[in-house]
Amino acid sequence: MDFSYFLEIVPDIVATSLPATAAHSKMAPLERMDELLNIDIDKLQPRSAAVLLLFYPKDNETHLVLIVRPVYEGVHSGQIAFPGGKFEEVDIDFAQTALRETHEEIGIDPKFLTIKKKFSPIYIPPSNFMVHPYLGISYKELAFVPDPTEVTRVIEMPLSVFLSDEIVVKVKLTTSYAKEIEVPAFEIDGQIVWGATAMILSELKEVIKTVTACQ
Repeated sequence: MDFSYFLEIVPDIVATSLPATAAHSKMAPLERMDELLNIDIDKLQPRSAAVLLLFYPKDNETHLVLIVRPVYEGVHSGQIAFPGGKFEEVDIDFAQTALRETHEEIGIDPKFLTIKKKFSPIYIPPSNFMVHPYLGISYKELAFVPDPTEVTRVIEMPLSVFLSDEIVVKVKLTTSYAKEIEVPAFEIDGQIVWGATAMILSELKEVIKTVTACQ
């Protein structure tokens, strides 16, 4: 999608209602949705985190950035994610968390970014985090400088690829809560994107498709 056209539809994206659970459930394992619908999240006192859904131009085409996490001893080892991380006391709000973490992880100064919309928060049971996604935009091309301790690779995904139904797949995975279960996922740049990241992507995709269908 041409970046100038994307900028034209940004106000409509901002104004569009969020499908929330209806969109999340399309990319969630049944076991995960059952868990989310039957737990009292407030009693679990989850920690807070924020991520950035960052759009930017590259060769005049609209792109969305994802990162590959390093392999480590933890529940999110090696996974595909948005730049972001946990809320710190220095942050005035979750949007600042997303911007600060994006700067730390992939080297993009917040002064080049504009927050446009908050998407639906999503709870991640294995790590007990409530994640707050924000749509952000850079109006110029970006040069990423990943922190090797937090990012092994940056994925620059054209928006046209993201909006294609061909990247939606089903795979069998062993997760923190089940073995060899069938999981809906996105196949992006040779990587399988599932779990919370896929659920956030699902809501983002529905919002953009709703807007472009009305153009």
